[in-house]
Amino acid sequence: MRTREYGQFCGLARAAEVVGQRWTILVLRDLFVGPRRYSDLIAGLPGMPTNVLASRLKELEEDGLVVREVSGRSVVYRVTPRADELRTAFDALARWGAAGMREPREGEVVTDASLVGSLRVAGQGGSRPRRRGSVTYEVRVGAAVAHARVTTREIVVQPGAHPAPDLVVVGGPGFRDVLAGVLGPDAALQVGAVELIGDESLFADFVATFNVPYSETLPIA
Repeated sequence: MRTREYGQFCGLARAAEVVGQRWTILVLRDLFVGPRRYSDLIAGLPGMPTNVLASRLKELEEDGLVVREVSGRSVVYRVTPRADELRTAFDALARWGAAGMREPREGEVVTDASLVGSLRVAGQGGSRPRRRGSVTYEVRVGAAVAHARVTTREIVVQPGAHPAPDLVVVGGPGFRDVLAGVLGPDAALQVGAVELIGDESLFADFVATFNVPYSETLPIA
């Protein structure tokens, strides 16, 4: 039995009861990227004990935020419309948390899902490209890979590599400063914050599109 009730008739207290358990927010973050098998979730959440993941998924199902579905021979978990209402709040929390971060702490990693989230949040603060048509970027940070299709109307970010990206951006130690607007395109290349593969003329548009200026440095969330 869960003992997380605050005894207050308050919307914020009720929300904290639902999503305030350790690991719950990150489980939802990964499911916001798309439906996941149990093995996918545990692989994307290094350090999370398997019994804790099982408990969190059960709780999220009970709270109406996650459902299980059969896909082929596998059982997958996906978010419900009720959970989808949290996306804006999660993006705001990610933006707030990222603003105060510096270098990664020892043992911290970037995952595909966290990279997707960072690019999605950064894309909300940038400007749309001047070029017509679509441009596809692949972004690599450590072992994490994501790709983004950008048009004048929308930005769609997904995990994993793209078969034919227009530009591959390989993020180095200073990549967070690129997303935060601390480093412009030329400076980012000069200091080795990124390496580029493909049409390098697109990098200025990439920086303009994925850019959330902060008073603090923005890291990968």
